[in-house]
Amino acid sequence: MSLLDRAQTPAGLRQIPREQLPQLAQEMREFLIQSCATTGGHIGAGLGVVELAIALHYVFDTPVDRLVWDVGHQGYPHKILTGRKDRFDTLRQEGGLSGFLKRSESEYDTFGAGHAATSISAAVGMAFGRDLQGGTHKVVAIIGDGSLGSGLAYEGLNNAGASDSDIVVILNDNEMSIAPNVGAMHKYLTQVQRNPIYNRLRSKIGEIADQQPMIGALVRKWEESVKSFLTPGVLFEELGFRYFGPIDGHDTTELLDTLREVREMKGPRLVHVITQKGKGFPAGEHVEKWHALPPGHDPSTGKQLKTATGNANYTAVFGKGLAEIMTAQKDVVAITAAMPSGTGTGTTAKVHPKRVFDVGIAEGHGVTFAAGLATAGVRPVVAIYSTFLQRGYDNIIHDVAIQHLPVVFAMDRAGLVGEDGETHAGLYDIAYMLAVPGMTVTAPKDATEMLALLKTGLAHNGPFTVRYPRDTAPDTPPAASEIAPVPYGTWDVIRKGQDVAILAVGTMVNQSLKAAESLASEGLNVTVVNCRFLKPYDALTLAALLTDHKHLLVVEEGTVVNGFGSYMAGVVDTMDPTVRVVPHGVPDRIIYAASRARQLALCGIDAAGIADKVRALHESEAVAG
Repeated sequence: MSLLDRAQTPAGLRQIPREQLPQLAQEMREFLIQSCATTGGHIGAGLGVVELAIALHYVFDTPVDRLVWDVGHQGYPHKILTGRKDRFDTLRQEGGLSGFLKRSESEYDTFGAGHAATSISAAVGMAFGRDLQGGTHKVVAIIGDGSLGSGLAYEGLNNAGASDSDIVVILNDNEMSIAPNVGAMHKYLTQVQRNPIYNRLRSKIGEIADQQPMIGALVRKWEESVKSFLTPGVLFEELGFRYFGPIDGHDTTELLDTLREVREMKGPRLVHVITQKGKGFPAGEHVEKWHALPPGHDPSTGKQLKTATGNANYTAVFGKGLAEIMTAQKDVVAITAAMPSGTGTGTTAKVHPKRVFDVGIAEGHGVTFAAGLATAGVRPVVAIYSTFLQRGYDNIIHDVAIQHLPVVFAMDRAGLVGEDGETHAGLYDIAYMLAVPGMTVTAPKDATEMLALLKTGLAHNGPFTVRYPRDTAPDTPPAASEIAPVPYGTWDVIRKGQDVAILAVGTMVNQSLKAAESLASEGLNVTVVNCRFLKPYDALTLAALLTDHKHLLVVEEGTVVNGFGSYMAGVVDTMDPTVRVVPHGVPDRIIYAASRARQLALCGIDAAGIADKVRALHESEAVAG
C-alpha cells in the first residue's frame, strides 16, 4: 500500500512516521498533477501547500480542531487527506467534488471559501463562539499572502489581535495570488526572504543549536527577541500576535516542530510560512498561467492536448480591444483587482504598462480608486468579475454613483460560469446595478457589441456597466477603430413576428434567435429584441412592441428575482396593464458546478428552454381567447 493510500484520513496520516512524510508529499504532488491533467482545476496553489496541509493535519486534531482555508484554490491537498482522494476524478463536475471548500461536502471543510481573505474573520468568529460555549479545540486560519491585500484580512487581524482568544493564523507566503502580488505588503514580506542579515543570523543560530544544544536553546530565545527588528514580525506583534517565522513551508520537520510548539500556546499567534506556488509542476513552477488549467492538458507543457479552434473568448477580445481603444484615447486607464489574466487586462498592460493598475485583491479599493481618478479627468475602466465586484458594492453607490462619476465597470464572468460553480457565478449584477440611481446597465449580444458598448460607456458622463460571459464569443470582431459606439439607450429588433415578443438580454439574444427558428417551423412567429440597454431602456421601441404584442417574455442570464424581467413588468404595467410580462432567468436557488451548457439547460435559458416557455405562453393565450 502506498503512503498516499494510507493517508486518506487524518487518522491514517498520523500513523505514518515523520521521516516518511516527504515521500508522502511527493506522492501527493504526482497524484494532483495527474488528476488535474484530466479534470482541470486550480493546480498551482495546491501544489504549493502540500507539506503545509500534511503538517497541519498531522499536528492538529482535525476535525475537532478547525482548519479554515482561505480560498478553495489551496484546498486540494486538504481534500486528499480528508477522505476524498477516490473522488478526484469528479472534481469540478456536476455532482462531483467542488473546486473550492464546501461545508456540505465534508466535516473537515469548516467554512466555504471561493473568494479571498475570508479565513481570518471566519476563524475569529469560530474562536469566539468556542469560547462562549466553553470549548477547548484549536482554530487555525490559513491565508495566502496575496489575500493580505484585501481590507477584510486586516479587519480580521485587528479583531483577533485585540482579543486574548486562542487562535492561530498561518500566513502562506508564496509571492503570488493569481498573478504576482503587488502593493506595500508584498514588498514588506519579500524583504524577509531577501534580508541577508536575518538569513545569516538564522544560519549561525542553526549551527550553534546543532553543535551545542544547551547554549542553542538560549540563542533561539534571543533570536525571538531581536527578529522583530529584522522581519515583518514587528507589524504582526504590534497587532497583538506572537509571530513565528519565516519558516520553510516545504521542510516537513521544521513545519511539524513549529506547529507543535505553537499549538500548545494560547492567545493570537501567527506563523509565517514561505512556499512555492506550483512546486513540482513539470511544465514549470510559480507561473501565473499554471494557476488553473482546463481539462485535458499535458502536465509536462501545460498545453491542452486538443488545440482549441474557433473564435476567441470574450475576455481575450476585451483585453485586446481595450488596448486599441486606449491607444486612441489617451485619457483612458484600466484597473483590475489581482486578475490581469482573468480579465484580459494583462494583454492591455503589455501595450500600456503605465496605464493599467493592479490594486491586488481589493475590489472596494479598486472602485474608489477609480472614482478618484475620474475626479482628476481620467476615464477609468474597472475590469472585475461580476461575483467579485459584489465586494465593492458600497463603493459603487457611495463613491461613484452618488457623485455621478464617469467610471465604466467591465464585468467579466457575468452569468453562469460552469465548473467554477456557485461561488463564482455572476448572477446578481443585473439586479444590483439596476438598483443604483444614475447607473447605465448594458449587456452585449456578442463581442463586437461589447466593444461598441465599451466605447459608448467611455463617451458617457456617468457610471456605466457592461456585462459579458465566461464563454467563447459568437463572432470575430474587427479592429476597435472600425467599431462604432452603440447609440445610447437603444434596443435592436432583430426578428419581427406577431406572436410572443422576446426581450433578450446579452447572451440570451442568440439563444432566443435559435428558439425562434425552431418555433417558426411550428407556425409560431416570434419577435426577438436585443435589449442591450437595460437601464435606461428604449422607451420608444417598447411602446411600439406593446401595440403589437400581448405577451412579453423577458430572458436574462441572471437571477430572475429583481432582475430585468421584474423591472420591465413594473414599467409595462404603468404603460399598458393588459400586456402580460413574464420574467425568465436563473431561478431563485443556488446553481452548482456543471458545464455551462448544462447549467443553461437546467435553468431553462438555453434555446430549448426558451422555446418551451414561449409555447406555454402562446398556449395560455389561446386558452384565454
